[in-house]
Formats: sequence, structure tokens, C-alpha cells
Amino acid sequence: MQTIQHFRATTPKEIKRFIKFIIVGGMGFVVDFGSFNLFHALGLGAAVAGTMPIARDYFIEHPEVIEQTCSFTLAVISNFVWNYFWIYPEARDANQAKKITKFVIVSVVGLIIGVPVFAIAIAVIRPFVASLGLADVPFNLVGNLALMTRVGVLLFWNFFVNRKWTYREVK
Repeated sequence: MQTIQHFRATTPKEIKRFIKFIIVGGMGFVVDFGSFNLFHALGLGAAVAGTMPIARDYFIEHPEVIEQTCSFTLAVISNFVWNYFWIYPEARDANQAKKITKFVIVSVVGLIIGVPVFAIAIAVIRPFVASLGLADVPFNLVGNLALMTRVGVLLFWNFFVNRKWTYREVK
């Protein structure tokens, strides 16, 4: 217990925030991966792709892109709630409509960055996984590896942009 108290007393505030951000990001990762795999198992991406008037063929071939977009959205909502209650409680008195708007803008830009990263990762990873004879494993290995790639890229984007823009007034 003293070790935790010593850590709290000696660790600079921004390092503590980043550690909390990593923990919240881990929970968002669970939400993202869990819902991504659930959506994939349910065939959500293929079902939605079948209704699309634009780029239908691409999305029918790559339903993971739709599933990843939906799972990402759930993770954003989860992460905002945790930011509100735990990482930046000092910002609770601020205009939350502005905060969530900024948070969503950062997340949407992250999605704009992340979807091509995800799609490129699928294109690179799929043949590699197939060459290892793992294409038929009972879970979506290619999609999960691509999702991990996207998460790794967006980790730093989300923390630094939200810290400098969304929560800039927090000392």
C-alpha cells in the first residue's frame, strides 16, 4: 500500500494521466476487439455491405472494415465516459457538449487515419497468415492482427491530441 502511495506522490501528473489513458485504452481495446469479433461472428459486416449502394463489392469482400468501424464507435463511447469520470475529472464542470464534440472529432479523424491503416494491414497480413497455413484458424486472425496495428497507431494520436485540444485547460 505504501508503494502505491509513494508512486502517487512522486509521479508527475501527466505520467499518471498517460498510465490511466493506457488502462482506459486497454478497456477500450477489450470493447473494440470484443465487439469486432462478435460483429464478425454474427456476419454484421456482410449484412450491412449487402445493403450499400456504393462500394458494395469492396465491403462484401472486406466486411471487417464495417465491423471495425462499428466496434471502434463503441470503444470511443466507452473511452469518453472513462475520460470524463477518471482521467480528467477536473473537466467535469466544463461544457460537456464541447468536450464530447472535440473528443468525437479527434476520434473520427482517428477513424479516418485508422481505416486505411486497418485496410492496408489486412492486405499485408492476409497473405502472410495464409503462407503460414493459419488462414483457417477458428477466429479472425487476420482481422485481429490488423486491428492491433490500427490500435497501435491511434494510441498516440488519441492521447496527445485529446490532451492538447480537448482537455487543454486541465492543469
